[in-house]
Amino acid sequence: MNLLSSLMPTLHTMTNVVNDQTAELFQFHRGQDVFFMLMLVAFLMMFIRRYEWGVALATLLVFATSFPLYMLANVGIFGAAIDVELIIGAAFCAITLVIAIGVFLGHISTIAYLVVGVLFVPGYMLIEWFMFSFLDGVLDAGGSILVHMFAAYWGWGVILGLRNKAVNNEPAATSVHSVSFVWLASMLLMVLWPSFVTALLPPEDVIPGMANTYLAMVASILATYLILWALKRTIDPLVFTYAILAGGVAIGASVDLATPLQSWIIGLVAGAVSTLSFLFLDEWLRDKTGVWDTMGVHNLHGVPGIVGGLVPIVLGFAGGSQAVAVVGTLVIGLVLGVIVGLILRLFPRPTVMLDDAEAFPAEEMRATDPA
Repeated sequence: MNLLSSLMPTLHTMTNVVNDQTAELFQFHRGQDVFFMLMLVAFLMMFIRRYEWGVALATLLVFATSFPLYMLANVGIFGAAIDVELIIGAAFCAITLVIAIGVFLGHISTIAYLVVGVLFVPGYMLIEWFMFSFLDGVLDAGGSILVHMFAAYWGWGVILGLRNKAVNNEPAATSVHSVSFVWLASMLLMVLWPSFVTALLPPEDVIPGMANTYLAMVASILATYLILWALKRTIDPLVFTYAILAGGVAIGASVDLATPLQSWIIGLVAGAVSTLSFLFLDEWLRDKTGVWDTMGVHNLHGVPGIVGGLVPIVLGFAGGSQAVAVVGTLVIGLVLGVIVGLILRLFPRPTVMLDDAEAFPAEEMRATDPA
């Protein structure tokens, strides 16, 4: 046996170790992108000109409660190892909640978001168990169902249980400055979105997933623009900057399954249904329920999430379990959200709504602001 032959087993082992470390480091960077996106979601919701700091504060408070609670529960109760996948899983939990509070931002006092963070995590872990342990064969690598659908319908459950109709009468004026925050956040989220939907995929699926995600998202841009122009002859900047992200929402469940052409079509459909939801469904739901989805979460995350969750069935990759996951997430999300909303009714309601003055000395600062 020569020296090279004797070293081959060692070299093979070292190569595997290096490959594993490289894959983990690659996943680490995608995970950091998810955290970046979590913060950008706050900027996506800052379109009310007097309610910007409050949105940022609410985001940080629910992040500071849900992220550690998810990690500690998995480690302490279920014996999970602290690794990059657990950290990403906790980030998914936190970003789901950040999306969900967009439904009822301004409806509750700032301090109540700490309660929201604590109450959300058990529900999120329940839906995670329901989809991936109780059911078999559910496909949702990029979170169309787990993240977007659950966020939307849990959030809607909260406002249905809370029923703070007083917020409907509060002014929600925008400004060029406040809407510019949304433009910036939307465009940066579009750049980072492939990291989110491929964060838990094996390395060989990441680049095809990246291509599918960008194809879906640029298709949403086209669909949103064309529908707005055809129906309104002008571009509503808030509808546009929100609905162009619908392709990213919808591609999540099939990001590792769809072909490039299928991904582009998924984006077209998602952009169209999201735009139409903003234009027609949003006001209809408000009239019928009497409550207000502050940030239009249902139109961007709920409806496109349903579309994305059903896509694996249409493509022939999934069957009944996928449909049960979609329907179950909608129903369970609403029920759990209603329970949280009823609990939140026990807390004093804010005297100032949709305004930074609820938590900050904003009026004093505005009075001395030369602008």
